[in-house]
Order: sequence, then C-alpha cells, then structure tokens
Amino acid sequence: MTHQILIVEDESSIRDSLALNLELEGYDVTPCEDAMQAMSQLQSRQFDLILLDIMLPGMSGLDLCAHIRISHREIPILMLTARDTPEDRINGLRIGADDYLIKPFHLEELLLRIANLLKRQSNAQVLKDSPDLFEFGNYTIDFSAFEAQTNLGRVELTKKEAALLRLLIDRPNEAVSRQQILHIVWGYEVAPSTRTIDNFILSFRKYFELNPRKPRHFHSVRGYGYKFTP
Repeated sequence: MTHQILIVEDESSIRDSLALNLELEGYDVTPCEDAMQAMSQLQSRQFDLILLDIMLPGMSGLDLCAHIRISHREIPILMLTARDTPEDRINGLRIGADDYLIKPFHLEELLLRIANLLKRQSNAQVLKDSPDLFEFGNYTIDFSAFEAQTNLGRVELTKKEAALLRLLIDRPNEAVSRQQILHIVWGYEVAPSTRTIDNFILSFRKYFELNPRKPRHFHSVRGYGYKFTP
C-alpha cells in the first residue's frame, strides 16, 4: 500500500522539491502551503506521516502540531525548520513532533528518517485501537469514547471539551494562553468569546474538583489563560 504523506511548507521551491522527490520514492504526496490548507486535508483524508515547517503564515507549525495531536495522536510528525537552537528542538518535541530535521538537510537523511517513522507507525496503529485513557485522582477520561468518570458520574464529553482537556493535560503545570487555546482547539473555525472558554473551565471544575471554588487541578492564570495540575 502506498504511504500518504502531507507536506506543510510555505516556501514553494522547497515544497515542490520535497513533493517531487517523495513521489519518485513511491509516496503519495499532498502539499500544503499553510495550516488552514493542512487542517482541511486532515478532515477529509488519512495520512501516514506529516512533514511540517515551523515558520508558517498565520498559525505557526508549533500550534498546528499541537492542534493535530489533539485528534490525530498516531500520525508521525517530522518537523523541517531552519530554527536550530536546542530550545526550538525541545519545544517542538515537547508539543508532539516525533522527529526534527534542520534545513538545509540531505535528501538521503530525510528519506531514512521518513522510512524509520513509517516503520514505527505500524505499532502506533495497534495502539490506536486501544482505549485512550487518562487517570488522575478518582477521575478517568476516556478520550477514545468521549466519556469521563466525574463527580457527576459518567458524563459524555463534546469534541471541544475533549480537545481542551487534551490540550491542558498534555501540558501539565504549564500555563496555556487564551490565544493558544483558540489556535489549537478551534483552529480556523469561528472563534468563541473568552467567556465561552471560561464556561468550559467551570464545567471541568464541576466534573473534576471536590471544591470548584478552590480548584486543585484546573487553574485560571490571571490575564493569560489556564493551567492543569495533575
């Protein structure tokens, strides 16, 4: 079966070169120039691997990576970028990238990294069929079933509730800004008001806090955003 690869790169010369060389290797390639195009493709097709540039117009590659990881946790992501500081690499890997390659790079090295990630993808496919559970305290969140065991018993989660929970839980003890929440959870959809996000947090406190007025897990960071503490 031909592997499906999504390329997200705003520089046309690099994007076209990558697409040509990967097609010559037998891959089925879909090129995109920005995050909006990439998210549209991800809604309509399945991909085996994503090549993702960090410096994109509009939503950055880092925010796009976090957005992808909310609902597509099994797809390998290989970041291609000219940003080569240790902090950049650590940040990319922390957000959810599987590998990181600095521009300019050798084509042979890129092809080997792609082949290695695709080999690991078969194991990820097995894990995909297993329940995606997160437990803390007496609470359990089943992301695969959009359900949670809460103070109110078992409740069904909306997709946006699950996405915001996933975002906060994936970054324990880290303050996440409102702007990041809008980019990562809502993407290019019509953005909610700040009050809408506040209401989500209020719901989470009813679900997962013994005393919602004195939260231990879901915290507001004044003037910035929100934070999850396990």
